[in-house]
Order: sequence, then C-alpha cells, then structure tokens
Amino acid sequence: MTIFDRRGRPLLEGISVQIRCGEGPETGPSPVDDIGATNTETIEEVSPVDRFCSIFNQTLQVFSRTEFQQAVQETKAERHARGFASWDQFVAMEFCHLANAQSLREIEGGLASCGGRLQQLGMKKAPAKSTLAYANEHRPWELYQKVFEQTYARCRQELGGKSKFRFKNRLLSIDSTHVMLCSELFDWATYSRQKGAVKLHFTLDHAGYLPAAMVITTGKYSELTIARRQKYEAGTILVMDRGFVNFGWFHDLNRNGVLFVTRIKKHTRYEVVESRAVSEGKDVTADQVIRLTSKASSKIYPERLRLVTFKTESGEMLKFLTNEMRLAAATIAEIYKDRWQIEIFFKMLKQNLRIKTFVGTSANAVWIQIWTALIAMLLLKYLQFKARFGWSFSNLVYFLRMNLLVYRDLWEWLDHPFEQTESPPDSDPIPQLSLGWG
Repeated sequence: MTIFDRRGRPLLEGISVQIRCGEGPETGPSPVDDIGATNTETIEEVSPVDRFCSIFNQTLQVFSRTEFQQAVQETKAERHARGFASWDQFVAMEFCHLANAQSLREIEGGLASCGGRLQQLGMKKAPAKSTLAYANEHRPWELYQKVFEQTYARCRQELGGKSKFRFKNRLLSIDSTHVMLCSELFDWATYSRQKGAVKLHFTLDHAGYLPAAMVITTGKYSELTIARRQKYEAGTILVMDRGFVNFGWFHDLNRNGVLFVTRIKKHTRYEVVESRAVSEGKDVTADQVIRLTSKASSKIYPERLRLVTFKTESGEMLKFLTNEMRLAAATIAEIYKDRWQIEIFFKMLKQNLRIKTFVGTSANAVWIQIWTALIAMLLLKYLQFKARFGWSFSNLVYFLRMNLLVYRDLWEWLDHPFEQTESPPDSDPIPQLSLGWG
C-alpha cells in the first residue's frame, strides 16, 4: 500500500497497517462493527500519515534506503556487524542532532521512549549506549560522507542550481572554522599546549547556500594546503578571504579555467596596465587591470589581473583581486559581499546542531558526529526551502525539535505550523465517573 501526502507525493511504500482490537471480554458492540459503522467523512478528514507516522519518521523518508545500503556495501561498514545495522546507527545520530541529545544515555532513552514504534523508523530496538559507542568508534566514517554526497546531489537537483546572480557560472565560497576540544580527552587533536581542535574546511554552494564539500583535519592544518588539493570545474567562481592568497595556486586555477575573487594583501606590489571607466555616483571608485611587479610573484603569475576598488558606507576602501575580466565591477564587489554567507553558515551549524560537544572521544566518533550533523543540516535546509511558511533556520530547528515525535503530516506542519488539526470525535466516549463523598 502506498500512502500519499496532501501534495500528492508518496510517503510510505509497502507498509501494511494493522488495527489491533483490545483483548479480554467484550462489553457492548463489537469493535469491528464500530469501525464499519463509522462515518465516511470522518475517516477522510484524518490522514493515515497523521495516524501512523511521526514527523521524525517522515523526515527520515527523505533518504533513500536503497542508496544508503549501496553506500554501506561500498564502504564495507557492516563487514563485522553483529545485529546492529548501520541504518540504526544513522537514525540514532540524526536523533542526537535533531532532538539535541546531550549524551549516549539521552539518545538511548529518547529512542526507547518511542513506545514500540521504532519499527516505523526501520529499527528493531533502541541501541544500548555501549553498542552505539562501539559503532561510532569502529565503523568507517566514510559511509556518512557518501550519504552526505548523495543527499547533496538530491537537494541540488530538486532545489535547482541558480544563485541570486544572473551569470550562469557556479559560485562557491571556501573557508574553514575551528571546533575546540579538550586536549586531555582528545589527545589525538593537538593544537596548542592546553587545547585541542579539529578544523572543518568547507565549500559552500551559493545556489541555496548548501554545503557542497567538507574536509576534516586537526587544527594545525593550513586551509590553503587543503584548498590546493581540491579540484574545481572550469568556469567555477571561487570566493575566498586573504588567507588563501597564493599566486602559485592562482596560476593553477587560471590555467584550469577556474575564476577567483578575493581581497588583495596590503604589501602586494603591482603596476596599473589599464584603467576602466566606472559609473559616477556608484560605490565602485576604480576598475583597473594590473600586472604583478615583484620578482617572485611576476614569475609565478605572469598573467594580468583585475583590481576593483569599492567604498563602503563607513568610508573604508576595499580592493578586490580577480581574474574575471568580463563581469561588471559592481558585480565583483557583490560576489565578495555574498561571501559572508559562509560565516552565517558556520554560525547556524554551531548554534543549532551538536557540533561543539561530542558523544565519543575517538577521532572516528568525532568524524561520524560531524558528518551526520552536516547531513542534518542539508535535511533542514531542504525542509526550509520546500516549506511555504517563512521559516527562519533557527525557528525551524527549535519547533521541529519540539514536535519531532508528534504524529502529524510533515508538509502540512511545515506550511501551517500553528494551525490546529481537527481530530475525529470519539464514537463512544467514556462516561465521566462521579466521585462519592459520603
């Protein structure tokens, strides 16, 4: 049987619904007779999703079980598994992020409190703390990297690949952020004498502001080192801050047809080859074609570059360096301004998901928790874009957390979160007992 939501999309496929009648001696009409005599209009008002599916269950249906099992086989994640499936681990970790579970005990207790409805989530029983801890420590984190890539590909396909700009080039921002750790508990993540850290190197797709890629390292790795190992398609526009300025790398990008926009360093030596006209009354004060003049830089990057000078509202002069020669100077400034979205992304990730404290201390457990957090981020972004209600990201996370195990149609709740749903009246209400006082 296939159950459809109110927009005509299939939600549950191949799931049979059982109606269990109460046991014991019957008094009055048979329950089967009551079902047959129920008003048809009352039955149509109640969606099967409202009866048998929690919101958490419906969010998990975004992920294809077929693709998930394919990733399990490719990574050999269940090669030595004994009864605890990778899907159970995935559901438990997503519950950790969406329900804001603070520990393994809260994950176990939260899932166990579902009252026997774990089968709807694809689980047989709630995992024990030791079972989940062992799986997080030993199962390959590459499984969840593949699940993230599958989810990102689907989100990009359904949400479209258009950014707010008119040009057709793919626009990506690259940056990194630290997650501080205790050096005594996480001795493998050495960063300084008193602290440990992991570093998350992100690539943000400006089409929907979705995370397109991530590399996790310890805190001592340079962001430029990781960026030089990545490969980008020709025609892609990369936006980055001054920490990525390296003319040897810029030469490789230019040779491969990749465009970049960044800010020039103060002590960079150059000469102006051409000055282009700029519109009066605009914030762009200069549009110049330059050539590097220092002995080392001119050999590494002999091609010409473009320098756009922009004046902010506070009077600060910002100079943007790029190898894009066709776009308007104001567009170059807007591209770099849009780079701030990756900083907003870091803030949303750390404030709304379990990314700063961890339920395991091994490197593999930390990697798994970070990747599952990123999958949850994609899921929440997908729901935010699909909803007709004007959700902010933080409000969506907060109210989804409060209604995670509520039985209600997900899409109806996303579109009309504060409207009460009509419940069918009881056909045979239980009479109120009277209290005797004497």
